[in-house]
Formats: sequence, C-alpha cells, structure tokens
Amino acid sequence: MPSDFCPPPLAPLYVVPTPLGNLADLSARAREILTSVSWVAAEDTRHSALLLRHIGARPRLFSAHAHNEQKAAEQILKNLAAGEAVALVTDAGTPGISDPGARIVAHVHAAGGRVIPLPGPCAAITALSASGLEATRWFFYGFLPATAGARQKELAALKHWACPIVFYEAPHRVVESATDLALILGGERRLFVARELTKQFESTAVLPLSEAANWFMADPMRQKGEFVLIVTGRNEEEESTESSAAGERALQILLADGLPVRQAARLAAQWSGHDKKSLYKRALLMRKER
Repeated sequence: MPSDFCPPPLAPLYVVPTPLGNLADLSARAREILTSVSWVAAEDTRHSALLLRHIGARPRLFSAHAHNEQKAAEQILKNLAAGEAVALVTDAGTPGISDPGARIVAHVHAAGGRVIPLPGPCAAITALSASGLEATRWFFYGFLPATAGARQKELAALKHWACPIVFYEAPHRVVESATDLALILGGERRLFVARELTKQFESTAVLPLSEAANWFMADPMRQKGEFVLIVTGRNEEEESTESSAAGERALQILLADGLPVRQAARLAAQWSGHDKKSLYKRALLMRKER
C-alpha cells in the first residue's frame, strides 16, 4: 500500500427535520434528500415508513432512538465509510431538539465526518412565533422531570430567568406541570399554551399561570395531544419585591448582631441586590423601632 494512501472521505450525514403533523410542511429539500439517500436512521421506523411511502421514497431503514444511539452511531459510520449517505430523522420536528440525535451527530463529528443540517419544523420555534412574546432571547428547557419533587427543584433553578421559558409537555402530566409552574414561578406570570401544532385539533391560549391548572381540567380535550408551554420571564416588579424582602431579612439579622446601621445597609444591599439608600432608610426605622 502506498505510504500516501488516504481513505476515501465519508459520505454525509443529513439531519432532516420532519413535519410536526401536517405532511405538507416537509420542505422540498428534505423530500429530495429522503428520496436520494441510501439509508434513513429513524427514531421509529414504522412511523417514518409512513412518511417515506407518502413521498415515494424507498431508502433502507434502521432504528436510531434514545436507547440505542451508540449502536446506531456505529452503524451510521459504517454506512458513511462505505460511501452511503444517511438521513437522520425523528418522529416529528428536528433531531437533537428534545429528541434523539445529538449523540449520533457527535460521533460523526468525532470521526471526521460531514454533518449537513436542513432547516425545518421545530415545535418550540413554531410556538414562539404565535405567542406574541418579544422573544429576542429565550430559554428552551424541553421536558420537565416526571416526578413532582424533581420538577419543582428544576423550576426553582429557573425562577430568576428574565426571558420567556419554553417547555414541552406530555398530556398525562400537563395539569401537574401547570400546577407546579404556578407554585414555583408565581401565578401572576403569563402562560402561552400551544397544543397539537399543525395538526387537525391545533389550539392556542394565553392565560395567567394561576388559572392554568383549572383551565386544563375544565375541558378534557384541553389535556389531549402534545404541548408547548411558554412562560413569561421574571419581571422588574417581581425582582424588586423579592430583593426588597431579601434585603429586609438581611437587615434584621445584621442589626440583631449589633452592626452599625450604615454597615448593615451596605452588606444587606450587596447580599440582596436591593438599593442601598432604601435599605439605609429602612435600617434607621428598624433601629428606632427597636
């Protein structure tokens, strides 16, 4: 073998978004890729077979789901090394976005392969565009934990985000999640609900978080389907109220320990983020009351 021998480059892996529900949303480019590749790695081969049959595509299918991504990545790399392009798809939306695919893509990158992403359907983006929120920045969380304790712990960590937060949720947990969202984030925030996007029974609603759980329970149909829930971020009034309360608690502790008013106000401001002058005035009143 010549010393300068180089193996042929790997065929590309295409990351192909598929419709959320309405098959007409499949792009012309996605159709072209799916009808031209040798292989399709699918989250559910039975589900993807219906889409491929609809567009007249006949690639070979194999499974690439959350429980076999390592094995699927190895299979994909073998195909790519043999010069056979592969399209990676999930049941709906964009692979790797709260769906399998990210680990497969990472394996292909690590092997020096070429990953070609296609733009297309994504439930989070679709819902944001209909929410009316000024989402110059937003935080995508995806699915919350299934158990109440873990869910509430995660929400507590998100409480201070000032931008909209996007969640996905399943029908059997949507009431419990709405309850915890109001409990942890505060009922005064607004919730945008997008249900069954692009499908026959698509619906959207905007309501206060405090009313969300009862709203879902008022009509069993509102609890069916796939959900995107978008919660507004922490506002300035909420932040000011919380920092004021935290500053007051700090003042009580520091003054009780005998610190001078000015020093207590300065330390309380540093700890709580509240205005130092306001805390100084409050500290004078508290000292006078004591």
